[in-house]
Amino acid sequence: MPFDPAAITSPFRMQPGLRRVAPGTAAVHAAPPGSPEFEAKLAALASHADQCLVGSADVDARPALRAIGQAAGRDCSAALSLTADRGRLQSDALGLVVDLDNGSIAQLGRPHSQAQAVLSALAAGQRAAALVSLALREDFALVDAASASLPWMAVCLPSHWDPREKVGQDFRTVHAPVADSDNVRAAAAHLLALVCGEQRWERFVWTVTTWPGLDQHPERHIKRPWPDAASASAAELIDIATFRTERQGFIALPATPEAKGQAVFTIEVQARPLRQALADEGVDPAALSAALASMTDAVVAYRSLGPARDRLCAGLDAIAQQRSASASTGATANAASSSTPAP
Repeated sequence: MPFDPAAITSPFRMQPGLRRVAPGTAAVHAAPPGSPEFEAKLAALASHADQCLVGSADVDARPALRAIGQAAGRDCSAALSLTADRGRLQSDALGLVVDLDNGSIAQLGRPHSQAQAVLSALAAGQRAAALVSLALREDFALVDAASASLPWMAVCLPSHWDPREKVGQDFRTVHAPVADSDNVRAAAAHLLALVCGEQRWERFVWTVTTWPGLDQHPERHIKRPWPDAASASAAELIDIATFRTERQGFIALPATPEAKGQAVFTIEVQARPLRQALADEGVDPAALSAALASMTDAVVAYRSLGPARDRLCAGLDAIAQQRSASASTGATANAASSSTPAP
């Protein structure tokens, strides 16, 4: 499930919001060539790989990459898998294999030419992370419970943050700019121990924004301001709004000498028109309006919703009222039809 509408609650609060993952739920998902995730990641890696693939000087990302490969082998093996000798990552969909030790590239059948070109242009140590990024919808970060830090990242589609500024930092520092995140930072040690354990956890994050693309790196894409009230009504604001969500999960690494108390943090980003989310995904306009209305001023400012929040709520409330009226009319018509005597 990319996003669960039940995650939209009010009053809105910045909190961990972790919930247990049902057995059998996929941890990662394929990003077929041509999909929005693949195309956005391909563009980011082609021009800005050093902004996407980052790690502390002493980090060994191979255990994390193996864990991702194993998860993909279970969930979407054509997209990515770990070879039987655990030494290579293989993507049948892209026709490419990367050696985890030396970064060498091998071909399978007819490789995807653009993906091959991107990988070939990278340093050998970046190629496995790039293959993982292209093959799967998710972005990835290594979480280390002992140091409470994020020593490695493969993040192509960040939500207005720069992976270079977060890598190697401790959990509290990473979340310091986040509005109203005191509870999250205070629970850092407990949360990290929890997500690095055997039980799988997930959480959902959402916002409403003006930018329709998946890639929101602050140097690659400047935030679009919301139009003022004189140029866009509530209904028009709903028309231009994008509903951006993240499904965040964790893949615990096996406890080995090189990886103790670690997990891969997965981030699956979706961005679609707000009206589409309201029509097709079960997002309740009344619930979304209530959540937006209950955000603190700090959260509203952090999410750049200040110029738009009241109009978004008004537009959502109007949609909720229309749906309620339609449902009431339909129920009345059904009741009248069922009470009409048969001829």
